[in-house]
Parts: sequence; C-alpha cells; structure tokens
Amino acid sequence: MAENEINYDLLMEKALKHVVVEALKYAAEEGLSGTNHFYITFNTTHPDVRMDTALLNQYPESMTIVLQHQFANLMISEKYFEVDLSFNNIPHSLRIPFDAITYFADPYARFALSFAEPSVENKSSTQHKKVSGGTADVISIDSLRKK
Repeated sequence: MAENEINYDLLMEKALKHVVVEALKYAAEEGLSGTNHFYITFNTTHPDVRMDTALLNQYPESMTIVLQHQFANLMISEKYFEVDLSFNNIPHSLRIPFDAITYFADPYARFALSFAEPSVENKSSTQHKKVSGGTADVISIDSLRKK
C-alpha cells in the first residue's frame, strides 16, 4: 500500500472494535440484564495484557471470558478494559487491551465479531458460528480486505 493511500482495513477494524468498546461501556454503566452476556476471546500473549501468572500459564495463547452475572469492577479506558472475575472460586483481575481481542459475541443478541485471521484464503465475508444455542453471523474483517 502506498504511503498516502487510505487504509480502509485499519479503518474498518477500528470501527468494529469501537462496537465492542461501546458494548462494554454500556455494561459498565448500566450492567447486563439476565439475557445479554458477552463472550470475549483475547490473545494472552499481547504485551499489554495483565493477568495472574497462574492464569497465563493455563492459557498461554488465548483465553475466552464470559461477562454475565458474576463479574465486578468493569472499567473501560481508551485502550483497554479491566474486570474482576472468579476462576475456580479464586478472584482475578484482568486488564485486556482492545487490540488483543480476537472475538466478541453477545449470544442473546445473536451478534458476534471475529478479529482473527482466517485460516483459509478467500473465506466469505460472513461466517456462521454456533453461539450458545443459536447461530450468529460473525463478521470477519479479514474477508473484507483487498487481496
């Protein structure tokens, strides 16, 4: 890409990540009803991820968390969010940069976004993934990029 060209791939990823940020802000300010809940998968190798060493040893590459009933202290900043969760009845604080997120879903809303690189060339722009009893359209931004 030439230096002065508009990087639409980057603009699209930034816009879609903003959807995640706004959903998390809503959850932090209003809480989540009994129906909405979030599945968030993130890359634990991202240099700005902050989590307990024991959890990092258990999830050395990626981890999926669920924000539904039992989470606390959800705080949103410009580049990351923080949340307290319990794993095996042990409380843990996590700091997850938005850049580390590879998947976000709200199964109740049948909404999902995937930020992971597709494993096969020429995947369609919409993937279908099973999400807690239903099917959600997963929009992979990689499929929208110029080949």
